[in-house]
Amino acid sequence: MQINSTSLFSLQVYEFWTFSTPRIRMLLLCHALTVAVVQTFIFSENRAFARNINFYNVRPPLDPTPFPNSFKCFTCENAGDNYNCNRWAEDKWCPQNTQYCLTVHHFTSHGRSTSITKKCASTSECHFVGCHHSQDSEHTECRSCCEGMICNVELPTNHTNAVFAVMHAQRTSGSRAPALHLPVLSWAFMLLLM
Repeated sequence: MQINSTSLFSLQVYEFWTFSTPRIRMLLLCHALTVAVVQTFIFSENRAFARNINFYNVRPPLDPTPFPNSFKCFTCENAGDNYNCNRWAEDKWCPQNTQYCLTVHHFTSHGRSTSITKKCASTSECHFVGCHHSQDSEHTECRSCCEGMICNVELPTNHTNAVFAVMHAQRTSGSRAPALHLPVLSWAFMLLLM
């Protein structure tokens, strides 16, 4: 009769368990339960911490920008949900020919996300924002574009948030109206009093 290594190990465990004292068995059982409880606690803590990421406070690292007015977007391709899309988004600068962050959200008639794509986009890619319902597949596609550093946190779900959101035009230093400084104003006031 030949005994393979698995059978030999099983036999040794059986003999140890059968012939060891109840006290040793109790200590081993307590040790195994303690290890299991500690591992469960550690894994649940890490999961709870990961689920509580605030994507609105995400700040890109202070690495040098590749060109003036550089920006980053959350980026993912066909993700299953918004949380995982944002959490595992690539951290890279958008190409110079893009100005906006695009989000495309596909979901069922019950509101369950089926596909999420986020990326850097050009102006032409942002012309088709809004929601479109497909009669054939009973799915809805909502698209939104935004301007700014990692601005595409949320998903578009209806016509009120599936929009093209741009920041207010900022004045350049050449187009700004001249500002009167306090010393000039005080000097003019003194002239009036004389």
